[in-house]
Amino acid sequence: MSRAAALRRAEHTFDSGAFRTLLERRVAMPTESQNPERAPVLAEYLQVELQPAFEAMGYRCRLLSHPKSAAPFLFAERHEREGLPTVLGYGHGDVIRGLATEWHSGLSPWTLTERDGRWYGRGIADNKGQHSVNLQALALVLAERGSLGFNSKYLIEMGEETGSPGLRELCEANRDALQADLLIASDGPRLRADRPTVFLGSRGSLNFDLVIEARAGGHHSGNWGGLISNPGLQLAHAIASIAGPTGQIRIAEWVPTALPPAVRQVLADCEVDGGSDGPSIEPGWGEPGLTPAERVFGWCSFEVLAYRTGNPDAPVNAIPPRAWARCQLRFVVGIDPNQILPALRRHLDRHGFGMVQVQPTREEIFRATRLDPDDPWVHWAAASLQQTTGKKPAILPNLGGSLPNDIFAEVLGLRTIWVPHSYPGCSQHAPNEHLPADLLREALQVMTGLYWDLGERSPSPLRAQPLNGA
Repeated sequence: MSRAAALRRAEHTFDSGAFRTLLERRVAMPTESQNPERAPVLAEYLQVELQPAFEAMGYRCRLLSHPKSAAPFLFAERHEREGLPTVLGYGHGDVIRGLATEWHSGLSPWTLTERDGRWYGRGIADNKGQHSVNLQALALVLAERGSLGFNSKYLIEMGEETGSPGLRELCEANRDALQADLLIASDGPRLRADRPTVFLGSRGSLNFDLVIEARAGGHHSGNWGGLISNPGLQLAHAIASIAGPTGQIRIAEWVPTALPPAVRQVLADCEVDGGSDGPSIEPGWGEPGLTPAERVFGWCSFEVLAYRTGNPDAPVNAIPPRAWARCQLRFVVGIDPNQILPALRRHLDRHGFGMVQVQPTREEIFRATRLDPDDPWVHWAAASLQQTTGKKPAILPNLGGSLPNDIFAEVLGLRTIWVPHSYPGCSQHAPNEHLPADLLREALQVMTGLYWDLGERSPSPLRAQPLNGA
């Protein structure tokens, strides 16, 4: 009974094909939460696939629900004894639409396929592959030690890809049942495919629409050009007032006053690299004076996700009556999410764009969170990853994207440690979603080692106060 023996079990489980067989079965379930017709499959994934897996490890399971969510939640708990650390795990079993007709020839979103050392399938990266790694690692520690050596709780949701509706309210209503010393979960990408990574929170995210409704219909551009306003031009100038030609944000309330020293320190060791399939970093884009890692993990970014005026599919010689843009702000700790849209309204009015309507979308707001990089649990997790892989892990203050981490950090008051098992070029949310088999193999070893260490040595189990700054 040893750490090394547990890691050998992880190697054998992967190399024997047992883990692939398990993942094939889960990928085959089309758990598209954005498709109402898949509602029965969402419930089936929890009841038929995951609940038996938890129960085989001695967990007690129950399904939870909330009126805001059409999809169920699964709560699983294994309590070994008082005085041990209690760890909450989290994952989501729903996926983005399969987009089956857009995948490469011979590939399908619902069939796990290996090609050139990569495993393809919808959910392999987001998030079935990641939570399957973690559950399998728990089983491997149990098989080797006979116990975990810590108390374990797990929450699986089936609506993350639609904004996690009801998750916050469900956690508020079940706060006592979900109490733990920290969260250990996996989602999002590593910094690079070959570098184990720990991130400590996520940037916040707010989507909104900018709209100009000038008049009831279009008017001939020859007869009326130069006499009536063009909403497409007006909206373009309004957007240009929000961010400069190189993407620098021009609304003071939308950017932090400074980059915290602890954040700058950990990011000094991080080089952003999307791999051969990722885009090239453009050094002149974004906030000047920051490194690429600081721009994506330590700062805010404004994006125009879609823009429409007139009829792009069949343009006519008419001044359009309307213009619309879907926009997004990704923001870090220090930005008040309740002031983002009011600050935008004030900015537009100051610059003469009172005709632009600011409309919130239906998506949930993700709030920014960040655990202190100097927290003892962070050093503990990094040491475990390095012992397993022989590689110095990257420590990111937060993910560049957004997750419902604020619910765990603020509602439940937990330290949050994320160990991602994906990489930037994985094509999540797109056709041909995949992961390198070598990355998955290493991930299974990493989590087996991490859970082993948690049962053998860990920082004080005293519960933390919510930590939202660094």
